[in-house]
Amino acid sequence: MSIWTSSNGDDNGTQCVVTLTFDIDGPSATLRRNPELTDHPSAISMGEFGPKVGTARILDLLDRHDIPATFFVPGWVAERNQKIVKEVFARGHEVANHGYLHEPPSSLGPDEDEGAILDRGSDILESITGDRPQGYRSPSWELSADSLKLMHERGFVYDSSLMGDDIPYFVGADDQRMLELPVHWATDDAPYYTYMPVAGRTAPMATPNDVLTAWQWEFDGAYRDSRAFMLTIHPHTTGRYARLEALDRLIKHMKNHSGVEFMRCIDLADRWIRLHGDNA
Repeated sequence: MSIWTSSNGDDNGTQCVVTLTFDIDGPSATLRRNPELTDHPSAISMGEFGPKVGTARILDLLDRHDIPATFFVPGWVAERNQKIVKEVFARGHEVANHGYLHEPPSSLGPDEDEGAILDRGSDILESITGDRPQGYRSPSWELSADSLKLMHERGFVYDSSLMGDDIPYFVGADDQRMLELPVHWATDDAPYYTYMPVAGRTAPMATPNDVLTAWQWEFDGAYRDSRAFMLTIHPHTTGRYARLEALDRLIKHMKNHSGVEFMRCIDLADRWIRLHGDNA
């Protein structure tokens, strides 16, 4: 029986679920990792391209393909770019929690409160969209030992930070049980494309064609085995034309396969809990 088939045998014909996710980090990650770069306008502007230019291009691409997606937004970025966050939500996409200033929970200082950061991010997003986020992705995909418990206490439906499988799975003890929507660096645009000499990141950038091939092969495997395929994309990175063209071609490749269903993270989480929650 397919993992996408209900316990009563109902089969909606889904062979593979695809979730396209977009982390609108802006310059928050750069500022968090190295506050000294505050005085480097070029480095900061590289991140600002995401909410100012790249996100709008991505929204138009999703509209052309009629695909719902999930956008993870740090509160600091949302405060400064409320118009585009409202636009993301107005077009039917999910807006989810990504911390405040892109703080990896595992690296917080003694004066930083992880729960307060979670609340601050959710409060800001809710004030902009009117909906409280139900999903969380930890910045840099680094949770702390307390993250699951803190998310559970706040009623989050899912986390998307771990790499222990390539389909949704449950993590944590009963008092902090969370649904995990797993990620991986192989399906993230940052490792392929990031180049910022002032931050010491000078590895040669991959070509969009190479990235397209890698992602097609990842999807083809997930489709063959009836698994899930999640892509993590940063608008300041893939919002550039050649890379956006690669994403467009990938979407067309996936849509050429029967039984592919594009879902927001929250919708995938709700379905997985409905299908498999009692058996976890």
